This record gives sequence, C-alpha cells and structure tokens, in this order.
Amino acid sequence: MPVSDEDQAYVRALVIHEDSAVLAFNKPSGLAVQTRNVEDRTLDRLMAAFARSNGKRPRLVHRLDAQTSGVIVAAKTQPAAAALSQAFAERLVSKTYLALVTGSSFPNVETEFSMALSRHIARPGLELMRASRPGDQKSQSAVTRWRVLASNGHAHLLAVEPLTGRMHQIRVHLSLEGRPILGDPYYGGAGTLKGEPVPRLMLHAASLEIPHPTAGGHIVINAPPPADFVDVVRAAGLEMPADLALHAR
Repeated sequence: MPVSDEDQAYVRALVIHEDSAVLAFNKPSGLAVQTRNVEDRTLDRLMAAFARSNGKRPRLVHRLDAQTSGVIVAAKTQPAAAALSQAFAERLVSKTYLALVTGSSFPNVETEFSMALSRHIARPGLELMRASRPGDQKSQSAVTRWRVLASNGHAHLLAVEPLTGRMHQIRVHLSLEGRPILGDPYYGGAGTLKGEPVPRLMLHAASLEIPHPTAGGHIVINAPPPADFVDVVRAAGLEMPADLALHAR
C-alpha cells in the first residue's frame, strides 16, 4: 500500500537513529506496531516510506504495545534483521522503561520481581497475561527489575528493566506487586489523576541497548519521553530527573 506524503512526513519525524543497518523510532502512544486490519495506520505499514528502489523496506525486529511509547528498532537489511532478531531471542539486549504508578510509599531500593506468567482469554478478542496457575498451558518464566527515580509518597516514577520478554510483562508484574501503571485499564491502573482523565498508558520505552549487527560493539538508543507522558508526571507532582542515567550499572 502506498504511503501518503503526510504519512511519510509523520514517520520520518519519529526517527531517532539511523545508520547503514539500523533504523530506530520514538513511537508515540496510540500507534500500533501491527494490526490485522489492513486499513489501519501502523508502524509496520509505514516502513514503506523507507523502501529502497528494489521495493525492499526495513523490518521491525521487536514490538511495543500500541499504548506504550518509546524506542523501537527496525533492520535495514536482511542480515541485520537476522542478527538483531537473534539478539532479542537470546536476550542480548537491554531495555529500560519509565513507568508511573500511584499508591502509598514505595521502597527506594532496587527490586527484582520474579513470577511466571500465562496467557488467558479475558473476553472474546482480548488476550491478557496473569500469574501462572496449576494446569496453565505454556507457563513462561518472567523477571522484572525496577528502581525509584522520583517519588512524593503517593506517585512514583520508576525505571523498569524486563529481564525476560513476555507479553505485557511490566504491566502485569507491577499490577501483581500492587502498583498497576497509571492509565492501564487491563491491569487495574487508575484512569484518572486528581480528578482528570489520564490520556495514555504511563509506560515509555526510554532506552534500548543492542549489539550492532554490522559495526560490532553495542549502541544505546535513547527515546526522550513525549510531552503527554511528561505532562502527567508533572500533574502527579513529580519532575522528570534531569539525568535519567538509565544504563548506570
């Protein structure tokens, strides 16, 4: 399907990194990566804006939930796609997200949360994740690490690292911990803040470290939080840290 001039400008404005093998975007909340509806505007279909003269286009090598914003990477060549897909499969990448949760005081220590997850049909057409139960098919181990970046006693901005890559992992693990992400209706997150609607899921993929498929070594791609994320953080009475230092280890 051809990409309109408007869509070309739109997707090119999302680019935050480009080299001979890798193309990275700061995806906004609400833009799906893929859907079954051929009429939907998705990031995958917008890859046609970067097609070469032979028709080949970049290939996305991982996914983000539609309502999650942040960094997502495509490979510009087939060898790069194979190398990056293998890196994700073998967990050779490091991902750090920002999440805003509410509730009582949050321990200001790094926490590693481990709980196996299973898919289940919440209602026709809606598949979610839950803590695995006896008899669940295809239970998957899942581990998530988080630490507090900013807190005021009732709102908490977290840096979150999924050490495994399960569907909705961060969302369900924080919910199981009793700290659902603000704006997450599927896992118990509040839909309002101080009486005002929360316009989005407050989860942002802020940083991704990957092995470069051709140059060797690792590259870190950072995606600044968008205005709609920062505005809700400020409405919660917090400020974004000046230096997130997401990859400090």
